[in-house]
Amino acid sequence: MATTATYDVNNHEVVAHDEWIAARRALMAKEKELTRLRDELSKARRDLPWERVEKNYVFDSPQGKVALADAFDGQSQLVVYHFMYAPEWDEGCKSCSFWAENFERNVVHLRAHDVALVAVSRAPVATLEAYKKRMGWTFRWLSSGENDFNYDYGVSFRPERSRAAEYNYAPIELDEDDTDLPGISVFYKADNGTIYHTYSTYGRGIDLMNAAYNYIDLTPKGRLDYGRPMWWLKRRDEY
Repeated sequence: MATTATYDVNNHEVVAHDEWIAARRALMAKEKELTRLRDELSKARRDLPWERVEKNYVFDSPQGKVALADAFDGQSQLVVYHFMYAPEWDEGCKSCSFWAENFERNVVHLRAHDVALVAVSRAPVATLEAYKKRMGWTFRWLSSGENDFNYDYGVSFRPERSRAAEYNYAPIELDEDDTDLPGISVFYKADNGTIYHTYSTYGRGIDLMNAAYNYIDLTPKGRLDYGRPMWWLKRRDEY
């Protein structure tokens, strides 16, 4: 079994203030280069060609049936968080719950920037609403249990699949109980109502959307989970 990496903070190098400033400035040069590269990457992401959404996906919600077009809720841009919650599970995925904690209070700010955000899972609406109440969340959560949305966007896998499936645009070996994985998909709705799929990302691609991890990355010990990711993580009411 893989073990959690440790970081020896007790024997870390300690220097005088002037040396620390010099080292910090050297690191800042790398940070600024990363920022510039991230800006370039963001532009390249916006420049990606789009694909038209041909299927009429209809989801279940507490208010009844909701078409994909209605999920935009008056905005022209839609972000979907693919939340791992299979119909047979007793609880939502703890790592997806971690990500949900990070976008829960951002929904209102995204709306101010013409962006709607919803979570989508295969579990039934009643199950999603019960877990949502338990966690104290307010974001919109739709069920895709009666459509192909999760399968078409590469986050759910049918029982009859071969062992070698594809996830994050590459082959992946899955166990029999690996039915759902996380991801984020983005859509745009034109003035004439046409919906386009503009972007999807999976795996470590969703890291930047987790503010807590970005704070942890600033600390001396860092994530401490290389080899066994998120071994420490629990749902907010389980700590």
